[in-house]
Amino acid sequence: MSSDASLKKDMMAETPESLSPPLSTTASNELTPEEAARAFKPTVAFYLAMTTLALLTFIVALDATALAVALPNISEEIHGTGLEAFWAGTAFMLCCAVFQPVIGSFSTIFGRKYLLTGAVLFFLAGCIGCALAKNFNTILICRAIQGAGGGGIVVMTEIVVCDMIPLRLRGEWFGLLSGMYAVGTVLGPIIGGAFAQHVTWRWIFWINLPFIGVAIVMVPICINLKVASTSFLAKIKKIDYIGATIFIGSATGFMMGISWGGVQYAWSSWHTIVPIIVGVAGFVAFYFYEDKIAADPVVPTSIFKNRNITAAYIQTVIHSLIVLSLVYYLPLYYEGVKGFNTTITGVAVFPETFTVAPAAVVIGIVIGKVGSFRWAVWSGWLISILGLGILYLMDVHTTTVQWVFLNLVAGIGTGFLYPALQFSIQSACKDEDLASAVSMYSFFRAVGQTLGVAVGGVILQNQLAVKISAYPALAPMAKRYSQDATALAHLLRDMADSQDRRDLVQAYADSLKVVWIVMCGLAGLGFIISLLIKDYPLDRFVPAVQAVEGEKDKVGDEEVPVAVVEKKAETVAI
Repeated sequence: MSSDASLKKDMMAETPESLSPPLSTTASNELTPEEAARAFKPTVAFYLAMTTLALLTFIVALDATALAVALPNISEEIHGTGLEAFWAGTAFMLCCAVFQPVIGSFSTIFGRKYLLTGAVLFFLAGCIGCALAKNFNTILICRAIQGAGGGGIVVMTEIVVCDMIPLRLRGEWFGLLSGMYAVGTVLGPIIGGAFAQHVTWRWIFWINLPFIGVAIVMVPICINLKVASTSFLAKIKKIDYIGATIFIGSATGFMMGISWGGVQYAWSSWHTIVPIIVGVAGFVAFYFYEDKIAADPVVPTSIFKNRNITAAYIQTVIHSLIVLSLVYYLPLYYEGVKGFNTTITGVAVFPETFTVAPAAVVIGIVIGKVGSFRWAVWSGWLISILGLGILYLMDVHTTTVQWVFLNLVAGIGTGFLYPALQFSIQSACKDEDLASAVSMYSFFRAVGQTLGVAVGGVILQNQLAVKISAYPALAPMAKRYSQDATALAHLLRDMADSQDRRDLVQAYADSLKVVWIVMCGLAGLGFIISLLIKDYPLDRFVPAVQAVEGEKDKVGDEEVPVAVVEKKAETVAI
């Protein structure tokens, strides 16, 4: 091996921090990283593309949570069983999660635009199928198709943004996408409940069609990314079939076990334990296969060997777990404790809905301006700890003004963390591994969402049994009341005033307090893990493998083709 090759190998082993020399040392005729980033000029096509991606992100997040509250109406109309309703709600999240890393890997082989367009078409097919469904079998199949398409949309959106925008300038755009995802997630149950109650549950799916129609037109026009010029046969040969199969099987088993634990089967049942154990064992086998055997791995294991990335993934799971617990269980406070109907409950969650998105956008912009992100991660966790802690103060007699202000803090803290955690990952990984790193971020976010519903549900169910049993008159009914927290909230809302109702409402409020305390503790754990991350610089600039076609940068008045920029960038980050 030549000395130059040895030097390059040594430099590749260095951390991204060491690959960014001071800007002042760069030759005058070269693009410095900062100059390259500043030369990025959004065009009309870019703004149209980002608008389309933001709308797609919103409708996917909306659909992920909208159906759950409408399932009783659907079961009544098409005569479904509880088991069928459960799987109709689970199929979307399951398929959304397990296919994301595989779709990200395929996009590197076949091209981003084609995979994103395919994902949109899958999502469209699932929406139409569900809207026209006459039985639960059709809904189950179409929700699975819709989930696979939705997962593809989410992961491809984030990868495409990385392809189009320099690292330092991604903050505001990832803040926008994260905000849209958060708003869709929070509004999903409210919109789904409103449609089911006042119109028809089928509108949960029909409402997506105008947005999808716009996306089908705009994606091919506005997202013009380079694709590797190799034959189709060569691309087929690059697919890691074994790795993809192991990952999908392992993720499916793990997510299924988590999803039906405490719902379809007890957590102690072998039906729950075995899939989780098999899934974890499969993940271990997947890691060793990708690390030791796979020629073109679905997920390069190098991303897990980076402390920043691994710590950020763990924080992503915790963050998503907390957000979904807020999304699912705060509305139960308003319905079960305050007695609000579905519409008023939708208004009541506005303190979270309309603080998460602005906080995400603002913090993304600020990160880009100051060129560092670790402070935002730490601030996000500390504010979240405070916000979740003060939710403990929400009680039966909390006034409207009080609960509005109590809810603002948690929304701001969780909003901070969306772009901050993405920067933790993207700034630390090698440029050639960026698509895989982003795909795994989306996957771990979905895992956290699934855990959020499960963990929050277990805590609330157990605490309801304990708190209700403390009242002698209600003790005989404690087990039955605690089995379904959502049904109990609706029962309390419609129940006539009596001492038993007042005791049940107090027990419900006290049980939710325990949920918030556990979430506060998890936020504390997230903060402790965040102390492990390093503040990598955001001025690295290496054009993406699938950069925008015809993209050019300027030095003064001279236009420099992409190929020249790539060559110059190699002198900065080999």
